[in-house]
Amino acid sequence: MASGSRSGGFADEKAAAGAATMEAMGLEQELAGGEQSEGGESKAGSRLSGLLWHGGSAYDAWFSCASNQVAQVLLTLPYSFAQLGMASGILFQLFYGLLGSWTAYLISILYLEYRTRKERDKVDFRNHVIQWFEVLDGLLGRHWRNVGLAFNCTFLLFGSVIQLIGCASNIYYINDRLDKRTWTYIFGACCATTVFIPSFHNYRIWSFLGLLMTTYTAWYIAVASLMHGQVEGVAHSGPTSIVLYFTGATNILYTFGGHAVTVEIMHAMWRPQKFKAIYLLATLYVLTLTLPSASAAYWAFGDALLTHSNALALLPRDAWRDAAVVLMLIHQFITFGFACTPLYFVWEKLIGLHGCASLCRRAAARLPVVVPIWFLAIIFPFFGPINSAVGSLLVSFTVYIIPALAHMVTFRSPQSRENAVERPPRFAGGWTGAYVINSFVVAWVLVVGFGFGGWASITNFVHQVDTFGLFAKCYQCPPHPGVVLSPPAVSPAMPPAALFNSTGIFGGAPVPSPSPSPAPAPSLFVLGHHHHHRHHRHGF
Repeated sequence: MASGSRSGGFADEKAAAGAATMEAMGLEQELAGGEQSEGGESKAGSRLSGLLWHGGSAYDAWFSCASNQVAQVLLTLPYSFAQLGMASGILFQLFYGLLGSWTAYLISILYLEYRTRKERDKVDFRNHVIQWFEVLDGLLGRHWRNVGLAFNCTFLLFGSVIQLIGCASNIYYINDRLDKRTWTYIFGACCATTVFIPSFHNYRIWSFLGLLMTTYTAWYIAVASLMHGQVEGVAHSGPTSIVLYFTGATNILYTFGGHAVTVEIMHAMWRPQKFKAIYLLATLYVLTLTLPSASAAYWAFGDALLTHSNALALLPRDAWRDAAVVLMLIHQFITFGFACTPLYFVWEKLIGLHGCASLCRRAAARLPVVVPIWFLAIIFPFFGPINSAVGSLLVSFTVYIIPALAHMVTFRSPQSRENAVERPPRFAGGWTGAYVINSFVVAWVLVVGFGFGGWASITNFVHQVDTFGLFAKCYQCPPHPGVVLSPPAVSPAMPPAALFNSTGIFGGAPVPSPSPSPAPAPSLFVLGHHHHHRHHRHGF
């Protein structure tokens, strides 16, 4: 980090953190009366509010990055392992975790470069949240801004859609009296309340709780899968096709591409220059959650995960699993806010309300952002396959290709490299090493992530549309007990493997499922009476 005038713009950041935070949040009017009152009670309330509500430290940023990086995607990683196979699943997680950490580092460097240049020109950001497209605009011009804005907003839009779909998918495993579409309506209304969270300063307690909830769910999946044991006749045949292989790979690409909100998280920090290694540390922690849970679930259930994109569907219903579902629902609500808040900022800037002091006016103005998210979640309820499609088409450019290219173009001249606020680390080979790494990132993600991954994920996604149709009422839902189906009962000669799509998660006897595999291969439709599975269930 350069010293002196280069970092002078941040020198008074923490000293003015209280005032800057309050201005950025637009809460001056709401707290005006409280500031005038004196006494111990007022001071105690202010301290409690600061503890739970006003975050800006490096620890807050770490919790935000880790909590935002893995949410509902944790439940689909066993599905990806079934598509990739155990070895490829583990290697892709390590590889994309490292790649994602590098590009998050690049984004942080570009943010510091942009902010330092602007503050040299006496630009005041206390009432303004810097966003990624503004960094691109200030460093590279309006064409880069437009491209970055289009990809980033579209990714965050569908990222919010995925969280909403995940909420409906999870709650169905506790209460199947309502179909998943109806649950989507309900949770869409619940998630709309995130319009009242002013900025990333205010996610301190939510980020902390969200990470605790994800940690519990991840280790529940791992331990419950091991205690359940392998199902009878378990098979681990992945990868079985090139389409499934690259579909699974792009879901992992999506998993470690959660740094579309990096700039907003950095801007909420009192000292943004401390962010450089935070995303890498967050990724290392996330790997301790994703690797054990995905590996254990795939070991226990094998190819059955190909027809169950949500790993919770295969685990026995008990209090431990219900707790995991509830905690994931709360965390998905938090992650919905993470993905939506940058969209709220963009919309506020578009309509001229970003600097508004009234929280209620800003909240009301944000509501139109939630409507298209709600609608898209109802159109495409394909939990699992939609992750891969978003990963290949949007994440590949938003958080991998564009940051790497932007870093190379920004520092292409000797003068820009000489005056850079932050130089590449020596262990990466300096400027030459950074250019080599960036070129590799662009080439790999463009060919493997966007090219092969885009083809595979779109093929799989189109298969879901052809199979279930748009506006599917209950994606991958088994029929309720007592529902009369035709044709009549399945012959006893039917192979047991064809009946494995029943999970028995609603209590009582398991019910055969008519839902086909999410894979593009021909699906097996099984209709008939109840069939009891002989799983090795030892409880948890």
